[in-house]
Amino acid sequence: MPKIVIAIDGYSSCGKSTTAKQVAARLGYAYIDTGAMYRSVSLFFSQHHVALTNPKAILDALQQIHITFNHNARTGRNETCLNGLNVEEEIRKMYISNIVSEVSAIPEVRYAMVAQQQKMGRKRGVVMDGRDIGTQVFPDAELKIFMTADPTIRAQRRQIELLERGEMLGLDAILENLLKRDYIDSNRSEGPLRKAHDAIELDTSFMTLDEQVDWVIQLADEKIASLHRKGHFNPQDA
Repeated sequence: MPKIVIAIDGYSSCGKSTTAKQVAARLGYAYIDTGAMYRSVSLFFSQHHVALTNPKAILDALQQIHITFNHNARTGRNETCLNGLNVEEEIRKMYISNIVSEVSAIPEVRYAMVAQQQKMGRKRGVVMDGRDIGTQVFPDAELKIFMTADPTIRAQRRQIELLERGEMLGLDAILENLLKRDYIDSNRSEGPLRKAHDAIELDTSFMTLDEQVDWVIQLADEKIASLHRKGHFNPQDA
C-alpha cells in the first residue's frame, strides 16, 4: 500500500501531539514531534545563554544541536533526546513554554529545523505535527489537518498537563501564555502558523482523544485507498 505524509498543524494544547502519536502507532508510521525540536533548541539556548539577538551565536549554537527521538519500550512513550540526553520532561516545563515561540520565530532556527524535518519525512510514512508542516515543511503532504479549540479549554488542558508534571500554575497565567504564543506563532515572518488552503479543519473543543484519532485515521484510510486505486506506490513499497 502507498505511504503518505500526514501533516497536523494548529494551536498549542489542541491535542496535536497526542493525536499524532496515536495515529502514527495505529498506521505503523513514524511520529515526528516538531514542537519538541523547537523546545529542545530553546532548552539549549537557555542552558548556554545564547542571546536571541546575536545571529552568529545562534548559528554557532545550532551547529552543536543534534535532536533524535527514541521509543522507550519500558514506558511505551516517545522521548526527545538533545545531544544524546533525554530531555523529554525538561522541555515540557513552563519556562521553556515561555520562550519557545520567540526562539522558533528566529529564521536561522526555522531553516535548520525544517531541513531536519524534511529529511526525516523524505520516504513518507510519517505523521508530523507542528505549526507550518502543511504550509512549509511538507506542502505536498497527502493529508493536512489543522487543529483548533476554544482558548479557555486549551488552557484547562494545559493546566492538567502541568499538574501531572508537578507544576502548579493559575489558569489565567496559562491562558495568557497560550494567547501570547498564538500571536507570535501567527505573526512571525518565517513559517507562520496558518491553515493550508487544502487542510481540513478539526475543532477539538468538545471531542475526546479517541474521537480525534478515529477522525484522522478515517481520513488517512480514505486517502491511502484512493492512492492505491490510482496505482500510486512508494518506491520502498515495491
